[in-house]
Amino acid sequence: MAKYIVQIIIIGSQIVGKALTKALKQEYAASQESARRAGGGRAGAAHAAANAKAGITLEEAKQILNVKDMTQDEIQKRYEYLFRINDKSQGGSFYLQSKIYRAKERLDKEITNKSSEKAKKVE
Repeated sequence: MAKYIVQIIIIGSQIVGKALTKALKQEYAASQESARRAGGGRAGAAHAAANAKAGITLEEAKQILNVKDMTQDEIQKRYEYLFRINDKSQGGSFYLQSKIYRAKERLDKEITNKSSEKAKKVE
């Protein structure tokens, strides 16, 4: 009986080990693909890190706020409008307000990153 229990434990450990290895390989490949799509190199890694930190991609943030040009004025106008019409007291959705806020936060972060990169190039 003990022999079978040991065999079950060994086989179970092998299965879990293989699954964990496969999951890690997939996660690594996904992060590499994300960095590649973001432009590769340090800029791509920074872009992927910003996406992960904000929990929203730059493209998704642009779609949520429906902005084409990333100007601070346009982003602020779209944010205020969408946030106001989705106010819970007017029958709106707190979830949508949250998504709108996160989208603005992500776009603001991208603008800040671009301006700091330009400042570094000037120096």
